[in-house]
Amino acid sequence: MRRTAPVSQWGSDFDVLDAKYVADPFLIWDQLRTTCPIAHTNRRGSTWLPTRYEDVTAIAHDIEHFSSLEVAVIPFEGEEPEEPVLPYGLPPISADPPLHTWTRRLLLPWFSHNRVESYEAMTRGLCSGLIDGFIADGRADAASDYAQQIPVRVIAHILGVSPDLSDTFTGWVRDVLEFADDHDRRVNAVQGLLEYFIEEVAKRRAEPGDDLLSELLRTEVDGAPIEDSLVLGAAALVLIAGVDTTWSAIGSSLWHLATHPADRKRMVEDPEVMSLAVEELLRAYSPVTMARIVTTDVEYAGCPMKAGDKILMNFPAANRDPEVFEDADEVILDRAHNRHVAFGSGIHRCAGSNLARMELRVALEEWLRRIPEFALAEGEEVTWAGGQVRGPRLLPVVF
Repeated sequence: MRRTAPVSQWGSDFDVLDAKYVADPFLIWDQLRTTCPIAHTNRRGSTWLPTRYEDVTAIAHDIEHFSSLEVAVIPFEGEEPEEPVLPYGLPPISADPPLHTWTRRLLLPWFSHNRVESYEAMTRGLCSGLIDGFIADGRADAASDYAQQIPVRVIAHILGVSPDLSDTFTGWVRDVLEFADDHDRRVNAVQGLLEYFIEEVAKRRAEPGDDLLSELLRTEVDGAPIEDSLVLGAAALVLIAGVDTTWSAIGSSLWHLATHPADRKRMVEDPEVMSLAVEELLRAYSPVTMARIVTTDVEYAGCPMKAGDKILMNFPAANRDPEVFEDADEVILDRAHNRHVAFGSGIHRCAGSNLARMELRVALEEWLRRIPEFALAEGEEVTWAGGQVRGPRLLPVVF
């Protein structure tokens, strides 16, 4: 793994993997908004970091100058295969129109309000069962024992793959997103994930089911079956995008409730606040930063961006912008006007937002129903992952 020097000038040499940034990016964003609202670095290539809501949303909507063909915050380093298994990447998230348009349309029905409602009973039973496993101990790791166990099993259900491999799926996703500077670890994870889905696609061809993989294999576009590489890319996307993001949101929310007893008490005593609270926790602890690639030399807000430069779509910072959100650094559970962009903005807004909201709501409801009083375990460390997705990875609590 490559080691980099610590940051001394955030406006001209930021690093989203810097320990200070991962642990507490909020003060850094506040500083940058007033001194250098679109920061720049040459670490890992020329990269820009907008921190204002106005800039993040404007760039997200400008698909002419800012492409989604490379969405990884940390670039993949090392030799690329001559004939990549996924020549289209992970559409629709890593595609521009027209490929983006029709691949997104294929996935949307699986994450509609009605479909997500059909997953809720299973999700609630899963959450309750997880709590059964540790409630008698009076302590748990709210991240690894709970938050990280929920989305991966829900996604496995949607894809029609074995939930027994949840730990394996979790390992692959973490290696791709959290250990981006470790080339070998990242390569092995991508290879393992793709080999697994290649085998699953072959199984579905022989014995189709009622899962997402089978549906994609049955679907024709313009009178022809979808290419296997597109099916594999969509399956990999659903796993990667649907797992780490949601468990990070659940874990961050539990961290907040463990450290803010008044908010925890409010949510226990006033269940009606849950829907607004979910949106506020998503705003305050938005986990995901995506990337865009500059398609042609362009000046934006006085910044001379060159073709090939990377823009980090800092949705978490946009959601803390005091120009848009009153008391932006405060969690106000019943915040009425909440135009957050935790799920992105523009044509690439998260297709799985309904599912993520449901999982977060149910996870919090079940936890608070069974464990209304809890706090961080004294003297034990809470650790956070950062880069593409920020969230707690170790969250020891007592109750």
